[in-house]
Amino acid sequence: MSDYTMTIGGQAVTSDGTFGVVNPATGQVFAQAPECSRAQLDVAMDAAVRAFRPWSRDVGRRKQALLACAEAIKARLGELAPVLTQEQGKPLAKASEELIGAAVWFQYTASLDLPVEVLQDDDKVRLEVRRRPYGVVGAITPWNFPVLLAVWKIAPALLAGNTVVVKPSPYTPLSTLALGEVLREALPPGVLNVVSGSDQLGAWITSHPAVRKISFTGSVATGKKVAAAAAPDLKRMTLELGGNDAAIVLDDADPRQVAEKLFWGAFSNTGQICSAIKRLYVHERIAPAVIDALAGVARGVTVGDGMQPGSQLGPLNNAPQFERVIELVDDAKNAGGKIVTGGAPLGGGGYFYPPTLVTDVAEGVRLVDEEQFGPALPILTYRDVDDAVERANGTMFGLSGSVWSASPERAAEVAGQLECGTAWVNQHLAIVPNAPFGGAKWSGIGVENGPWGLLGFTELQTVNIAKA
Repeated sequence: MSDYTMTIGGQAVTSDGTFGVVNPATGQVFAQAPECSRAQLDVAMDAAVRAFRPWSRDVGRRKQALLACAEAIKARLGELAPVLTQEQGKPLAKASEELIGAAVWFQYTASLDLPVEVLQDDDKVRLEVRRRPYGVVGAITPWNFPVLLAVWKIAPALLAGNTVVVKPSPYTPLSTLALGEVLREALPPGVLNVVSGSDQLGAWITSHPAVRKISFTGSVATGKKVAAAAAPDLKRMTLELGGNDAAIVLDDADPRQVAEKLFWGAFSNTGQICSAIKRLYVHERIAPAVIDALAGVARGVTVGDGMQPGSQLGPLNNAPQFERVIELVDDAKNAGGKIVTGGAPLGGGGYFYPPTLVTDVAEGVRLVDEEQFGPALPILTYRDVDDAVERANGTMFGLSGSVWSASPERAAEVAGQLECGTAWVNQHLAIVPNAPFGGAKWSGIGVENGPWGLLGFTELQTVNIAKA
């Protein structure tokens, strides 16, 4: 029996089956989550369909509901944050930041408007272009920021007038289930439905006939499967997929000034961020000083259980990801890579791996070519900026990237050459609700956030009114 319930049609719903949720700090199951059956999913979809028409009629009511969602999250912050830490692994303070971010995203989204463009208005015709909701949105979310990234989908989908069925990752279902419980009083029944289960549940959602739009965040491989499953019904899609983000440090950068920002750009959330720095290109003249400064930061960071005061980085979230990081670092070692810091699991139970800096590697090594999604950063050197840009772009990933320099103008010129959805200058992971976020190439289709993300949950309707 699970202590957590799904939200279907505004009601708390249990299930006959459950699955275990592991605390990554211990590697042990600490809670059970409900396993949604196919029949229960059908009920959730039916509730979303029935709620759609009345919900879609009043945008003012929807804005007020989003503001109520923000207040509900803030009121239950102390209850939600420990759940998030225990299932995801991040430090408690970071869990609270994620929840506050979710409230901010609701508040920001409530401030947006759905545009009506008037193309013609004279004595004969008024010609408008309006934005209409799709209907039911299926939202499938990842395990690295389970609440925040769910809200990235829920808030704009609801403001646009859609209803939502959301499925969290089976590694981190509890905080999203708890979010559904918290938001029951803020939203009409059926407007937001939260179900949990295995990967098979996600496949059912993507192929369900009630769903008109899929919003998915996860790996490239799974994103391709989602796209294939959605294609027969021509469902619309937003896919926010993986990244292998490059940061390029130009020869005029001050190693001491950039080291801390570079470190956290790579290792925040234990490196489990799609848009984190995954490859670091440093000009050969300053590479020794940059590596030394980064190593100093890495050695001073406390890795530990997120529930313990003082922990700055928690464990990796799950056993497969833990094993993948071990595998990639060992492969880099075998290819001649030099371990500057870290390089082996910390032991003692749980999925703890220290911040690991690896030098003497190049393209062709898996740690460089693949998305590690963990606390291991390959550092590569270059002599010519054009070569660094070409190597940074030499991948099928294109989520984000950054350039670092004493001259923001020079860095901006280089950043504009990166083939990615977001290019930062002298910063990384500066993600804000009012700017679009999405990827080029295999890193995604469509964008989230800002007015652009909102419009992604709508379709165009031309209204041509004859006046005489």
